[in-house]
Amino acid sequence: MERTLNSELTDKIGEPVRTAGWVSIRRDHGKLIFLDVRDRSGEVQCVVTPKAEDALAVAKTLRPQWVVEIEGEVKERPENMKGAGVCGGVELVARRIAVLSQAEELPFDMAAELNLDTHLDYLPLTLRTKRSRDIFTMQAAILDAYRRSLIAQGFTEFAAPALVGGDAEGGAAAFKVEYFNDAVAFLATSPQLYKQIMVGPFERAFTVAKIFRAEKSATTRHLSEATCIDFEMGFVENEHAVMRALERSIRDVVEEVSRTHADMFERFGTTPPLTPEHFPVLTLQEALKALGKKEAPDMEPEDERGICEWAKKERGSDFIFITRFPTKKRAFYTYEDPAEAPYSRGFDLLFRGLEINSGAQRIHDQAMLVERMRDRGLDPQKFRYYLQAFKYGMPPHGGCSTGLERFTARMLEIPNVKEATAFPRDMNRIDVRLSD
Repeated sequence: MERTLNSELTDKIGEPVRTAGWVSIRRDHGKLIFLDVRDRSGEVQCVVTPKAEDALAVAKTLRPQWVVEIEGEVKERPENMKGAGVCGGVELVARRIAVLSQAEELPFDMAAELNLDTHLDYLPLTLRTKRSRDIFTMQAAILDAYRRSLIAQGFTEFAAPALVGGDAEGGAAAFKVEYFNDAVAFLATSPQLYKQIMVGPFERAFTVAKIFRAEKSATTRHLSEATCIDFEMGFVENEHAVMRALERSIRDVVEEVSRTHADMFERFGTTPPLTPEHFPVLTLQEALKALGKKEAPDMEPEDERGICEWAKKERGSDFIFITRFPTKKRAFYTYEDPAEAPYSRGFDLLFRGLEINSGAQRIHDQAMLVERMRDRGLDPQKFRYYLQAFKYGMPPHGGCSTGLERFTARMLEIPNVKEATAFPRDMNRIDVRLSD
């Protein structure tokens, strides 16, 4: 008999089936034992009666997280007992139970609310909770919808390298890799230089890349290793072309996850994001003025939260673009029109109080790019591989990068980005707490 998934049991009423999964809960009621058993498709209630003596004897030994195989008959539950979930309308009356793997006594109640460190210390176990499964199901849906939206807009996906030479981008702190003969490599802080190169062959390119930052930051919003969805597009007039492509992708993602995972928003006590026809756009100085703040070269976390509250109240949007940052505060490849100096054609996209995306129009002229490198104290010779793309013709182009973990955290209004990271790394933890 082939295995039947729990979600398929509603089509098997009155039939014998074989299922398999993890025991979530065991409840003893007189001579009956009830088991909630989880597989990849959901949970089903199994009933073990005295009629199945061998099955009952095994059921009495079961504990949470034991892995079992169950054979039995699918029964429709009475109307007043039908519950929520994929298998709420049926139950499985067990005839045979086989233990595939035993589990030790759990260190805590899986239904309890845990502090973040305990959750992370026991991650191989806590990833099995409904909350964690929801988070990473949502993350997978975000990534899938984002990828499909970019492909529909004519982008080609490529795999960016995680090992880079030179001095990375010359900006964010990078991890050194001392392995190569007579050279030091780095873990990539961004796939930026490579996706610009890919504008040459494809005009529109994107990658889902791991990035690594060696910053000494231990906050609710920082990670040492993160996943970014980066795209770059050629033949743009300015940064607004990039913003329009990004806005379409964000809207496509929100539409998809709102349709397929409405139940998750309810369980997390939030709602699908508000996405008006056009996301509001403010310059940095306009945003600070709206908050009653003085001019500044960037936004503080409290400013990001405040302007997002403003956008929701005044413009009915959970997203807002901030543009016109000072050029000196942006990466060396960010374009500045001489008539717009000292401001760049860069932007950030904020979502529910947090920056989730940063982008810009890029410099496409080789001489201008080399001059900018020198102004920043960078050695163009170290970027000669990258500069080939500009030496042999590059159109006006731009792009951006969305942090997948940040996007997921804000989608479900999770306060700490580490909970939206399957295996978080920061300066205090690589699997285990480094202070231990």
